[in-house]
Amino acid sequence: MHRNRSRTEARATAATRLHSAIAVAGLVLSVLILSLFATTARAQELIKSHGISTFGNLKYPADFKNLDYVNPDAPKGGEISMSWIGTFDSMHPYTIKGTSAILSSIFFESLLTGTSDEIGSSYGLIAESLEYPEDRSMVIFNMRPEARFSDGSPLTAEDVLFSYELLLNKGLNSYRAQLQKKVESVEILSPYRIKFTFKEGIPTRDLPEEMGGLPIFSKAFYEANDRDFEESSLEPLLGSGEYVLDTERLQPGQRVVYKRNPDYWGRDLPINVGRGNFDSIRIEYYGDSAAAFEGFKGGSYTFRNENSSKQWATGYDFPALEKGQVIKAEIAHGNKAPGQSFVFNLRREKFQDPRVREAIGLMFNFTWSNETLFYGIYDRDTSFWANSNLAATGMPSAAELAILEPLADILPPGVLDQEPFSYPDGGERQVDRKTLRRAGALLDEAGWTVADDGMRRNAAGDTLEVEFLEASQAFDRVINPYVENLKRLGVDARLNRVDFAQAAEREGPPNYDFDIITDHMQTGYIPGTELRQYFGSETADNSAFNKMGLKSEAVDRVIEAVLDADNQEDLNVAISALDRVLRAEKFVVPQWFKGAYTVAYFDMFGRPENLPPFALGELDFWWYDAEKAAKLKAEGAL
Repeated sequence: MHRNRSRTEARATAATRLHSAIAVAGLVLSVLILSLFATTARAQELIKSHGISTFGNLKYPADFKNLDYVNPDAPKGGEISMSWIGTFDSMHPYTIKGTSAILSSIFFESLLTGTSDEIGSSYGLIAESLEYPEDRSMVIFNMRPEARFSDGSPLTAEDVLFSYELLLNKGLNSYRAQLQKKVESVEILSPYRIKFTFKEGIPTRDLPEEMGGLPIFSKAFYEANDRDFEESSLEPLLGSGEYVLDTERLQPGQRVVYKRNPDYWGRDLPINVGRGNFDSIRIEYYGDSAAAFEGFKGGSYTFRNENSSKQWATGYDFPALEKGQVIKAEIAHGNKAPGQSFVFNLRREKFQDPRVREAIGLMFNFTWSNETLFYGIYDRDTSFWANSNLAATGMPSAAELAILEPLADILPPGVLDQEPFSYPDGGERQVDRKTLRRAGALLDEAGWTVADDGMRRNAAGDTLEVEFLEASQAFDRVINPYVENLKRLGVDARLNRVDFAQAAEREGPPNYDFDIITDHMQTGYIPGTELRQYFGSETADNSAFNKMGLKSEAVDRVIEAVLDADNQEDLNVAISALDRVLRAEKFVVPQWFKGAYTVAYFDMFGRPENLPPFALGELDFWWYDAEKAAKLKAEGAL
């Protein structure tokens, strides 16, 4: 009995211990589960803010009253007018069909908007706030219920979703391709709350800002008018912006006027205070630059952003300027160079050899052109990030080599062991003999040798022909000497000047029917996935931006390094590395830039004393001075 009792007690003790162990294990499991939930909750904790920046903090706090660079008391009223060269037959800037009028995107707003004194920051416009996790894998926009389209109808999350789907399915190829790759889903959470969830495995650094920057159209207006989004039209889609089309003053192909909507919903928002000060913005179209300048001299329009060095140096001697009725000014800015360049069509077999491209590029003599044609006012544009601290310089740094060395097998020659490629500036004579010899040697190496007739021919006897396609008459005096230099090299070069409609049709998708054009290589201070549109292989055959048809695995890989950068230092390194690779591909011949705005305007406007570093802002935060305008009219200047 005693022995049995001991066994019973032993069994009871063991059971107790087992129960205790199970209880402890359960407690530990519960703690682990609670800890996991807590960790997950922390991971999913949302940051709620009035704006978002790529790196660091926003400049403006949530309770800011107005932007630092505006005049919050700027008067509203009057008109500013400008010129444009060419014509238009559409008010729809989001289709490749037709030629849209300049500024025709003015009707549309977005959830977020940027400023002109910050880089990589966006603030709420239609969105009052946004919410996002630290990894930016999704974003929720909380919209302003007071937002309205210009006809007074409410702007809701339904319109945002509708606009996204329009751009995804029927928008420009640049929108379609990128939205398909970036967005996993879009969900309406409430009438004024919408959520974008991004796909896994892609850089999300810039995606909340990109989604916040999409234009928003009215779903009800679009459906009621039975529109085809891909067709051009002179009737704009309904937007929510401060300006609407002045249909009474519209002259298709000749004049477009945007007038202020007196019931604009957002005029009192802090982001808009001191901005949008003109009652109307008028654009006069001209057939060529000479006619446009004569129009300005005669007072047909009132503000001119001069882009001709010859005009700037020699043309401003007319009576209105001499009487002080017109102001001529150079206004310094902090903008990077616009990347204006001669651009090769890499789809052409003759341009697939970089030696051919380099040889042709060498024959553009910048020094001679600047002194002889441009009156010495320009600097050479060498980098895709010229006039900024992002341009590649010197030998690659250790940090750059960490990006570039794994790509050694696919990099263009010289990227790893030489300074970034740049064309020589040239010399004082139109044809620099040293450069001519170097260009000739390159063509010889590429198989384009000089035949008995003095022309460069390949083994099949084909002549090396190069056509410069150009719409602007102002470029004749620049391209013609370049053509002469190429002829000295044995190249059958010529200038083909066409009208602007023909140029637009030939330059862009789907035709890409050109040898060399002048274009702008768009790059940003904090570039994002738009780099794929401008330089990515995937867009080479369908993008309106990658006109040269660049297909480079090395460029694609370095673009990914730029997109993966999660701090400013790493971004700067990646941009410099990308600049090296792009320059080594030699698909552009850089032209020139000036570190100041060259503007002329009738003395009837006011502007803030201190302009922001990244915008002139004549249509944004300048204003109409009614007293000065009345004086000009009394004097017969207008």
